[in-house]
Amino acid sequence: MTAVNRRLADQAGVISRGQLLAAGGGSGDVARMLRRREWVRLLPGIYLNHTGDPTWLQRAWAGVLFHEPAALAGRSALRALVGPSWRRYDDSGPIELAVPQPRHVEPQPGYLISRPADFLDRVQWTASPPRLRPEQAGLDVAMEADSQFELIAVLADLCQTRRTTPARLLAALAKRGRARHRSMLKATLQDIADGTCSVLEHGYLDRVERPHGLPIGHRQVFAELARPSFRDVEYDIGLVVELDGRLFHDTARQRDLDLDRDLATAADGKDTVRLGWGQVFERPCWTADRIATLLVRRGWRDHASPCGPTCPVSSLDTRSA
Repeated sequence: MTAVNRRLADQAGVISRGQLLAAGGGSGDVARMLRRREWVRLLPGIYLNHTGDPTWLQRAWAGVLFHEPAALAGRSALRALVGPSWRRYDDSGPIELAVPQPRHVEPQPGYLISRPADFLDRVQWTASPPRLRPEQAGLDVAMEADSQFELIAVLADLCQTRRTTPARLLAALAKRGRARHRSMLKATLQDIADGTCSVLEHGYLDRVERPHGLPIGHRQVFAELARPSFRDVEYDIGLVVELDGRLFHDTARQRDLDLDRDLATAADGKDTVRLGWGQVFERPCWTADRIATLLVRRGWRDHASPCGPTCPVSSLDTRSA
């Protein structure tokens, strides 16, 4: 049973009847393991080498093996890529699987089946378990997003954690005949390629800078301050904008690093402004006017423009600041 044990180790303790037979086992081995309660049946013809509740990874392997040829898809593919720490995934929910288009399979409870075009080319077969490539899964999840916020979050997370690149995502998007939110996906990926590495940074670009006629700052500028770091947005006239996306928690260590960065930036002759979710997503017009005021004080020879008829910037003249 050495080959069987090796297969179990490679597949998180899950094996199919076909794999067992190919490794030299027999039906009698399955019956004996089940009788001794050393194995349990997860799905018809799919077995787990322990009793008790299976983990998410074991459920994922069971689904892939039962529906073979199959691969993890959508959010499940990203969950396998990122690991159990991915905050955007509920391990108790159904597992998404992709199978070839011509195939008809009866989905088992706890699994959702899709049939993408070019199935074989989209799958990363060397992954464990097999799953759609990060670019393909990322696009699928982003296209299903209920909001622009969620769409940006998925793409920004994938690129910021270096699991893929904007160029690869754009190339994958270009090969798709039909794509929901294509123009938004393309614009978002181009912005990420230009340095907007998070939802908050993209929101600042798309809600504060662009619609109010502010100069477009430099993104992710390397700075050798108290320690090597990157400034989120830096303007040529000496204003630095840091986008702080932490919502509910902080650490003394992180707070200390932020204070070091602000102090070092000030010593370098620049001003630092820290913005959060409220300033960017709830009060972008007010924020744009205040940023414009700071820019004017530093020598900007222009003024913010209203983004619409109700924009408060229309009644505020930053040139008089």
